[in-house]
Amino acid sequence: MRGASKSTPLRRCGVTAAAIAALLLLPVGASQAGILDWLKGKPEHPKAAAKPAAAPKPVASTKSEPTTRSLAPAAKPAEKPQAAEKQVAEKERVARADKPKCDPAKFRLIVDVGHTRKSDGALSARNVPEYDFNLRLATRLVEKLKADGFTWTRLMITEGRARPSLVRRVATANSSGAELFLSIHHDSVPEKFMENWEFEGKKSKYSDRFGGWGLFVSKDNANFDASFAFAKMIGKRMRAQGFRFAEQYSQPIMGKYRHDLLDKNAGIYRYDHLVVLMTTHMPAVLLEAGSIINRDEELQVAGQERQDATIGAVSDALKEYCGMPPAATPPQEPLVSSSNH
Repeated sequence: MRGASKSTPLRRCGVTAAAIAALLLLPVGASQAGILDWLKGKPEHPKAAAKPAAAPKPVASTKSEPTTRSLAPAAKPAEKPQAAEKQVAEKERVARADKPKCDPAKFRLIVDVGHTRKSDGALSARNVPEYDFNLRLATRLVEKLKADGFTWTRLMITEGRARPSLVRRVATANSSGAELFLSIHHDSVPEKFMENWEFEGKKSKYSDRFGGWGLFVSKDNANFDASFAFAKMIGKRMRAQGFRFAEQYSQPIMGKYRHDLLDKNAGIYRYDHLVVLMTTHMPAVLLEAGSIINRDEELQVAGQERQDATIGAVSDALKEYCGMPPAATPPQEPLVSSSNH
């Protein structure tokens, strides 16, 4: 019995150690009542005590990490709402892209007639003031745009001398709430490139060496990106018409009249310090519709065919700027063909 009495504490110690080990290895969801009963020593029989000894077997099963696997599927549902949100956002983006960016009837465009009656700009090879060319083209352009649905479009005619008129036209544009500003001009060349000739008995000057249309924007305009985008839309259409582009402004020979060429394909120059481009509060573009000091080109820009083509280029560019779908029908023939001149 002495031997038995000595071995009993050892067995109990072994049972206690096994109990602790089993406790550590038991699943999180084990019954608290079963654990307490087991620690109180109810399983006195060695066979009962052997059951906890088998508890280390789950150690091998921990390699499969059942707890981790049970949590992993819970993370997937969290991803589904994110994917769904992305799909909704993409659908909304596409829907916005399909809609016009502006309502033509409400879109506020100012078409500025370059120069004034008192400061009428360059003189053509046939002694016609630039202002007359600007006024005619701008007036016809506004009529076309209104007919196309841009009913708010305004024709800006400014009076007075050159510099004060620039300040006034910018102030008028800025106070109008306009969303886009387009100034219409016709080009000439520096005095050093001009030659003398007579037209209808009057002395005049001309330069057939240069010609072409061009577009100008200012990087100092707060809306330069939009200005450049609209200019590019006009330029690519003027190019498509096959009209000559005024490449001379990128050449050193132009001296102080030289400008950085921002986009050769679209015919866009940089003119940072021009008042109407720099200080307007909306995107602003200046279009030189053609050269009136070049004798052949003067006749072209004075004709309805060339004007129709230029007006069509600006009108279609404005529709693109507003996100309107392109016309389904091909461009109409000019109202007056070259054979009618």
